[in-house]
This record gives sequence, C-alpha cells and structure tokens, in this order.
Amino acid sequence: MLTAAAVCPHPPLLVPEVASGAAAELDAVRAACDAAVRRLAPADLLIVVGSGSATRDFGPGAAGSLRPYGVDLTLGQGEPVLPLSLTIGRWLIGDRPALFQGVAEDASPAACLRLGADLADLAPAVALLVMGDGSACRTAAAPGYLDPRAAGFDAAVAAALAGANRAALAGLAPGLAAELRAAGRAPWQVLAGAAGDAAYDAELLADTAPYGVGYLVASWTRRAL
Repeated sequence: MLTAAAVCPHPPLLVPEVASGAAAELDAVRAACDAAVRRLAPADLLIVVGSGSATRDFGPGAAGSLRPYGVDLTLGQGEPVLPLSLTIGRWLIGDRPALFQGVAEDASPAACLRLGADLADLAPAVALLVMGDGSACRTAAAPGYLDPRAAGFDAAVAAALAGANRAALAGLAPGLAAELRAAGRAPWQVLAGAAGDAAYDAELLADTAPYGVGYLVASWTRRAL
C-alpha cells in the first residue's frame, strides 16, 4: 500500500558539486526536494522510481555515477549502473535504504500503471520517491528549443501533482510527452498506478523552469481512513 510519495526532478545540476558556481540557481528547487524527501514517513519499503532505457529493478545496492557530468562522485557500491534519474534519487535519500526501479521512457501508460500497482503491493507501507523532469521546451535556450505546448503540459502536470489527481497523471499522452522531452511522464504514471483509489493530501512545493526545463516538486501523504 502506498502511504507517501515525493516527486522530484533529476537534473545533475541539483548536486552542488556538479553545479559549481551555478549552484545557487537551483537552491529553491534543492530545498523543495529536501523537504519532500523529509516528508516521506517511515515505511516498510522505500522505492526510488525513475526513467531509463528499460524497465528493470536495480535492487538496493546499485550504484550510480556523476562522472559523465564532470564530478568524480559515485553513489553506492560496485560498478555504476543506475540511470541519471535514479542516481540523483540515490543522492537525495542519502543513507536511507531503498530499492531502485527503472521504468522505460517509452513504456505505455498501461504498463506504468501496472508497475505502480505491483510496487505498492510489495509491502504493507510503501513510500515512493518519483524522479522526473517536466518538458524541456519552455524557452528558446532549452534543450528542446521552444515549443508553445510545453508551458501548458507542465501546468497540467503541476495541477495533477498538487491535487493528487491520479486520473490526470494516468491520462498523460506518451507521444506529446516525448515530443516535449518530458522525462517524468512514465514515472508519474507509475505513481498514479501505485496510488490506486486512495485519497492523498498533496502539496506542490516547487514549479519552475530555470533552464527552460520544467522542474516540479510535490509531496503526497495518504489520508487516514
């Protein structure tokens, strides 16, 4: 059963060592992520979910590296195998034990919903840290250049996260998300599947696009029956 969730973006610049002199530009997003993770109530199982090239379980001991982003920093033990999304998730949770679940960027909404429901069934109390960026097309300087649909897409996701609206997340169109380079679409739909029909108190902690990429941070807590 899903008892709590935190939703965070995963830009490598979130890590101050990577951002270097530009670290202050993401101070507000960094603080919001820290707050969302702190709100994850103690659970039987913490699972970090993020997009990658394939849907697979990396297990609790998997490592990730920030070497591709100019910092000789490895998180976890062994050979780094985690995609960026889960590497940043590992950085956010620090020493907290967790499982790391990748979901294919092109996974269908139905597959994402099934995966979420399966993850929620792994323990009586499951907490999710859901990693995902919004569109990368908010400005002409953005990685995907300017797309007039990007702001509306991010606004719709922000509203869904703020209202714990499972149906709205489940209804995100994979094609549009791919065109807007929104890496969070599949993980957000995993969250929708994990949430099921329960009611959650939700708060949107950040909604910004400092580099033309939508960064959304939210916190969900299951309401007591």
